[in-house]
Amino acid sequence: MLVDCQSFYASVEKAAHPEYRDKPVAVAGSPERRSGIILAACPIAKSFGVTTAETLGEAIGKCPELVVIRPRMQTYIDVSLMISEIFESFTDLVEPFSCDEQFLDVTASLSYFGSIDEIVRQIQTKIKLMTGVWARVGISSTKVLAKMATDIWAKKNENGVFILPKNKVKTLLWPLPINKMFWVGSRMTAHFMRMGIQTIGDLGIMDLYELKRRMRLRFGKQSDIQAELYWQTANGIDPSPVTPGTLFEPQKAVGHQMTLPRDYGELDGEIDVILLELSEEVCRRCRSKGYMGRVVFAGAQGANFDMPTGFNRQTTLPDPTNITNEVYEAARALFRRHWNGLPVRKIGVTLSGISKDDQYQLTLFGNRERIRSLERTTDEIKHRFGSTAILRASSLLDTAQAMERSVKIGGHYK
Repeated sequence: MLVDCQSFYASVEKAAHPEYRDKPVAVAGSPERRSGIILAACPIAKSFGVTTAETLGEAIGKCPELVVIRPRMQTYIDVSLMISEIFESFTDLVEPFSCDEQFLDVTASLSYFGSIDEIVRQIQTKIKLMTGVWARVGISSTKVLAKMATDIWAKKNENGVFILPKNKVKTLLWPLPINKMFWVGSRMTAHFMRMGIQTIGDLGIMDLYELKRRMRLRFGKQSDIQAELYWQTANGIDPSPVTPGTLFEPQKAVGHQMTLPRDYGELDGEIDVILLELSEEVCRRCRSKGYMGRVVFAGAQGANFDMPTGFNRQTTLPDPTNITNEVYEAARALFRRHWNGLPVRKIGVTLSGISKDDQYQLTLFGNRERIRSLERTTDEIKHRFGSTAILRASSLLDTAQAMERSVKIGGHYK
């Protein structure tokens, strides 16, 4: 089953503010500035047409009485962990899918807690009593079907529960438009429409070889795996089990990206400042985990998401590293080589080719050991006294974001 928490951030805030019980509530970036996007809207706000990811100005235009609350990400994380503990009281097979969605395999729990209906009612009741959040549940024999059962039906049912048996895929799922299928967004919907695929059933009954042929014509040979994933999803096929340790598997890369407050169009004093802050954050996280990396990725994206601009490129270093300046210089070189000069709104830096930092090749030139020791010392200062206890001078510039992001988690206020 997949358990989804309704309007999670907004529901947590409503539970914390009983005075807003009958009012339209939304959680958004910066109520004081009247800027940012809607992160979550309660059902009352949604009845006015307020939607997730629209701008705060658009939402207030639809609903002038909207109560806007600044996000508290640490609180939402704490509540999510509390809900995880509720799930773990029913089964040890719990796999987080997002902050407000988790997969559960309760097959072995039926003999202890009763029927699937009884288990669902107990889970919904416990979550509501302990957190004030209403949970919707999609149930099926595979994770992908449980996800679609939740998104398509359970979120719209009064009791918040829907069962999608595998033998009902053709009668319940296939007649629906292709954009209802999991993994299919607006762009992929447009591609499928051009391929003559309008419903999930159109995709499900298509010969897999034919689907691969059509997708190759549009996306190239690398699309074969993607074609098979879409075809399996349409047929409810998903061999992946519920895996509790998904979030704790060894990392293959450490990255960090930043959405900027405005378009940045200059290398010196703007983009370089952000690249240095991103490189420092990536390397700090690597050092805290005992990692080094040898492959540096750098990329950027423009502000117009309907007509994407930007690039993503990589370079391989001579030796693995977690030293900030070495990663920064590599990212900076990639920008100077591949950036087309158009304004950017999002920048990212990633370090991959991960290895442990307890063994590495010594070099004859430079003083890497001294630099590593210095950076570990600054890491400890930040860990003890906060991320802004010690800063580079460039992070005090108006274009820098370190001070602003120090009070945020994942780009949102703590």
